[in-house]
Amino acid sequence: MAAVITLTTDFGLGDAYVAAMKGTILGINPSASLVDITHKIKPQEIRQAAYVLSTAYPYFPLRTIHLAIVDPGVGTSRKAVILRTPRADFVAPDNGILSYILDEHAAGPVVAGRVRLTPESGLEAVAITEPRFWRSPVSATFHGRDIFAPVAAHLSLGVPLADFGEAVETLAAFPIPIPRTAPDGTITGEILHIDSFGNIITNIMGRDLPGDAARLKITAGGRVIRGLCRTYDDARGLLALIGSSDRLEISLKNGDAAALLQAGIGDEISVQHQIK
Repeated sequence: MAAVITLTTDFGLGDAYVAAMKGTILGINPSASLVDITHKIKPQEIRQAAYVLSTAYPYFPLRTIHLAIVDPGVGTSRKAVILRTPRADFVAPDNGILSYILDEHAAGPVVAGRVRLTPESGLEAVAITEPRFWRSPVSATFHGRDIFAPVAAHLSLGVPLADFGEAVETLAAFPIPIPRTAPDGTITGEILHIDSFGNIITNIMGRDLPGDAARLKITAGGRVIRGLCRTYDDARGLLALIGSSDRLEISLKNGDAAALLQAGIGDEISVQHQIK
């Protein structure tokens, strides 16, 4: 089977940046299968890219290479890295974009913005420092084309991980927000992501919710929603449900819940279990 390489960027679709990266990859490995996860990450929004990547990568074949470029520090001293997990390889700037992947594998706690790769995590990482795998000359403003894309292509051809550079023991990461549960059972979570439909996706998992779904009281943006729906069509206005990522979502039938609630990333959502 041809190697699969995915692309996640904030480059948009109105310029030639994505095409230049794809052309670079195909010039090295013409048989590579290229899949766009998204190019509509908000500019410089590393946390959004980290979340979106984490929701897509598990559905790809083993040993897929995921190229993730949201890189406000392009051309600076920030490292370029390859992270190898038991399932996939990730080629990315070392700026936190791989935080959900690291958290999923319990690589270690985040200390001063970095996480140490423990032997138990099953992870390996190298800094991309070997210029023979880069385009030349390298633009200071377009490492996606000149470093990351050719490295992903060479990786897809079976070049050993160690050939790209020296092993690294830590990677940049941010702590993944987790819900808090108060003594009275109230769960307080926060918004992780707002999708293109305006659905509000939280860090509260389905398994976190207590008791009978019909007795839940969800508070978001000063509005109260009672009970969980099964589908987006089960209520006339605001509704709450467990979405495809198994996270609590707030939605507005035929509308934009985030706009209605003036909600943003990091805003709090609370859930209570009503006895009566």
